[in-house]
Amino acid sequence: MSGPSRRSLARALETLDDFADPSVALEQYLTPPEIAAHVCHQARLTGDLDGWVVDLGTGTGMFAIAASLSGAERVIGVDVDPNALAVAQSNAARLDAAEESGFLEWVRADATQPPLSGPVDDATVTVFSNPPFGAQRGNRHADRAFLETARSIADVSYTIHNEGSQSFVESFAADEGGDVTHAFRAEFPIEQRFEFHTEGERTLEAEVFRIEWA
Repeated sequence: MSGPSRRSLARALETLDDFADPSVALEQYLTPPEIAAHVCHQARLTGDLDGWVVDLGTGTGMFAIAASLSGAERVIGVDVDPNALAVAQSNAARLDAAEESGFLEWVRADATQPPLSGPVDDATVTVFSNPPFGAQRGNRHADRAFLETARSIADVSYTIHNEGSQSFVESFAADEGGDVTHAFRAEFPIEQRFEFHTEGERTLEAEVFRIEWA
């Protein structure tokens, strides 16, 4: 499967619009273009874009659009927020992502309870997700729910987590018959967007995991 270079993909993703009115409760932060480009480039080289691609909690559409531009033919972006999906649709239209992909659809649904069953037509399913890190009160372990959904529908998943999550992710995967095949650190820049942010911009250390599910 051919596709753009990681650098050119990142440059294209840098043009995507951010959330117009980000939600604190949903922990809506823009997925860094560099991370999305790196992950989708890796997925293309590994053959993980050959089946269905599902972006859980797609937000502004970063992973879904990146997968489409990378050559995935069947992509679904799922998010509970209709305003975020409107931004995602606009972003995809501006980059002609739907033209690059044979199928790009946006679904309004709770990403932890998506109206999906997989695999579809016996095809493989790859999940991408930048779930909430669980930083807000009542959101602790929010990323676990996304992993549970990935486990239920995916053959392979790529998820972003807060620094220090490796033991949790590996333990969860092992308990569910999965195997963490790749893990790497990534910088996650966060611009000031909520009242409790006291810095103009800060960078979190994040961890990205590729899991093969049995």
